[in-house]
Amino acid sequence: MTIDPILIIEQFYPPQTQLYQVLVVHSRIVTQKSLEIAEHLSGLDPDVEFIKTAAMLHDIGIFKTRALSIGCTGTDPYIRHGYLGRKLLDELGLPPEYGLVCERHTGAGITRENIVSNTLPLPPRDMVPQSLEEKIICIADKYHSKNPKYSDQKMTVESILESLEKIDDSHARRFSGWVKEFNLKQW
Repeated sequence: MTIDPILIIEQFYPPQTQLYQVLVVHSRIVTQKSLEIAEHLSGLDPDVEFIKTAAMLHDIGIFKTRALSIGCTGTDPYIRHGYLGRKLLDELGLPPEYGLVCERHTGAGITRENIVSNTLPLPPRDMVPQSLEEKIICIADKYHSKNPKYSDQKMTVESILESLEKIDDSHARRFSGWVKEFNLKQW
């Protein structure tokens, strides 16, 4: 099955809009970073073709959320964009692993415990990257902000960890574990 992520994106984002530009530019940067990480981890045999498509689609649900700083005028809280992206891709009939990337990339993944204890507007289930490819895309996503105000800011492991600690210590610990596991300290 050949999947063209741009054709899928254009079903929901008119190409002439600012939000289309924000999404596609961000997704291309995340895809490139994901491929760099995958090359670094080539001994683990990541599925590069899957990564190319899934990284482009990981944020497809943002238009349904309200995040005015990046042009999202939907009604749902932004934290739901991954969950909503999964629903979109599942409804389109894509293989489920594409939707799982959407659902599991937020922060460094969101645990059921995080959802319940913080009464987050998400189904009470673990939404933490499991596969190597999910982890690679989640990691790569942290190196670039969709917000035009910060999009040219260089992110380091330290700045990413600082940002994730503001969400929850568990996000920072999980990301730090991946940095060690995959030897990404220099990234």
